[in-house]
Amino acid sequence: MGSVDRAVFASRNPGKLRELRDLLPDWEIEPIGDVEMPEEVGSTFYENALAKARFALALDPSRWAFGEDSGLEVQGLGGAPGIRSARYAGDLATDEENVTLLLSELDGVEAEGRRARYVSELVALGPDGAELRGTGTLEGEIARERKGEEGFGYDPVFVPAGEGQTVAELGDAWKREHSHRAAATRALFARVGEGTREL
Repeated sequence: MGSVDRAVFASRNPGKLRELRDLLPDWEIEPIGDVEMPEEVGSTFYENALAKARFALALDPSRWAFGEDSGLEVQGLGGAPGIRSARYAGDLATDEENVTLLLSELDGVEAEGRRARYVSELVALGPDGAELRGTGTLEGEIARERKGEEGFGYDPVFVPAGEGQTVAELGDAWKREHSHRAAATRALFARVGEGTREL
């Protein structure tokens, strides 16, 4: 099959691209470019990630295509914001607005209701038709106020299990090792290696 270290990432999120490049240093991963991305209409993280990867592969069938979808599931909100995490406060909502709404929705919610987890689904589609998938989660709880300056999304209010600080306080170096996206990428990378040996 030859080298599989060239890929396009179907995302305009610079934080996600930076994390993926850090996690796969042997790959040359480029952003999707200035194109209109498809709407996220799937009912699961996996469906959305797969649709993004298919879109990227159609644009350039000569390279591997990565699609990723991720979000936050909060127990006391019945799993919300879930697949709408990036659009929780509206289709054009900022991270700040999403976090503000989350804290408002959890006002007065205690203990188990604040338990939460990050979920990431990562899909890679190869020029030869290969489809590989990695899933990762990070368990934790939602803090009562923002803390920390690093990361993005809900990181200023997400405290991982076993830690006393938010992801934004723990920092990007910690996140590269322990995040849901790191877990999904490692799982996928292992499968990329397995798939490469088979082809």
